Amino acid sequence: MMSDVTIASRSAGRPREFEIDTALDAAITVFTERGYHGTSITDLKAAMGLTAGSIYKAFKDKKAIFLAAFDRYKQVRAALLAEKLAGASTGREQVQAILHFYAEAACGETGRRGCLAIGAAVELALFDADVAERVARSHAFTLAQIEGFLVNGQKDGSVSSGIDAPSSALSIFSFLQGIRIAGKSGQDPGRTRAAADALLTLLD
Repeated sequence: MMSDVTIASRSAGRPREFEIDTALDAAITVFTERGYHGTSITDLKAAMGLTAGSIYKAFKDKKAIFLAAFDRYKQVRAALLAEKLAGASTGREQVQAILHFYAEAACGETGRRGCLAIGAAVELALFDADVAERVARSHAFTLAQIEGFLVNGQKDGSVSSGIDAPSSALSIFSFLQGIRIAGKSGQDPGRTRAAADALLTLLD
């Protein structure tokens, strides 16, 4: 799903969608590493390969770039997770897939850089209604997705029928957010995956 900013920029004869997405991918890196307030238009100009004039023709201001970058980030992550989930045949395997997806993202350069969505929740959601709405919508979607996996598992017998799906979903969601924060200090892939698998015992 393209953001309103992307659609508007294309209709005004600005860079094509592919070019916008490439520029936004660069902006995601800058915002994630530096935070919203620590990122300047000069930083974005250098990373996105655009002049200041081109940036302001395509986007209203820095906040508009951030919102478009947030939407792009969630779009890309959702597509990557969908690939991971494609191989899951039971509800338990779906839960394991999303746990491993986040555990793997908490390692290496991606782990040290962190998560743009978590950064937005910490830095901006309390003070900016637009960011708060996006963060809340993202969290609600992920929670519902996890709860759906648990319900699927209870139906196919891979998840205990005795667990409470909503509260268990929140426990798993909290782990997903926490492991990305832990990744900022550097984590070993074997340990993050083992931690994810340990959480699966909640489903027994």
